[in-house]
Amino acid sequence: MDTQTWDALVASMKNAYTADLAQGTAPRPVIMPLVRGELVGLIWLRPTKGGEDALTAIVELSNVAAAASADEVVLAWETQDVATACRLPATGPVPCLNLVHATKEGHVLHQLPYTHQPLGSSSGGPVTAEPLWLPAPGPQPGGELSPPIQAALRYSFTPLDLDHPSPFGVTVLLMEDDGYTVHLTDTFTP
Repeated sequence: MDTQTWDALVASMKNAYTADLAQGTAPRPVIMPLVRGELVGLIWLRPTKGGEDALTAIVELSNVAAAASADEVVLAWETQDVATACRLPATGPVPCLNLVHATKEGHVLHQLPYTHQPLGSSSGGPVTAEPLWLPAPGPQPGGELSPPIQAALRYSFTPLDLDHPSPFGVTVLLMEDDGYTVHLTDTFTP
C-alpha cells in the first residue's frame, strides 16, 4: 500500500471516530480489504451481544477480505470497546484507536491514543465527546493483538470455499443480511 492510501485510511478512521464520539456512540471495528493496492471497501461490525457473539462477529469481518482474495487488510478498532465487548483484558493504551496493516507475511500495529474532551449533552441525550489525539508511538511490526483481531487477520487471507458462481457477491449479501454495514468501492460492487 502506498503512503497516500495509508494516510487517507488513517484520516478517514480518525474522522469517523471523531464523528461517532460527537454523536455519543462508540465506534465499531471496521475492516478495509485491499487487492493490488486498491481499496475494496469498508465493512463495519454488526450489532453484537457481549462475549462469544462479539468475538465471532469480529472474526467474521474477514469474510469479505477472504472472498475478494485481498492481499492486504487494514483493521481499525478501539482498545477498550473491543476488550469490553469480548470480555477480554485491554491490550495496549486506553483509550486508543488502533489500525493494523496486515499481509499474509505479517502485520504492523499503529496505535493512536487519545483523551476525551466532553462536548456536553443535547436535550438530555448522551454525553458527547471529541478525541484529543496524543502523540502516537511508532509503528510496531508484529505488535501484540487481542485474539479476535489476530483471528480476523488470519482468516482474511484464508480462501473461502464457497460453491457459488459469485463467491464475493454472495459473501457481501450474506454479511449485509447478518447486519454488517458494507460499503464497497465502485470497482468491487458485485
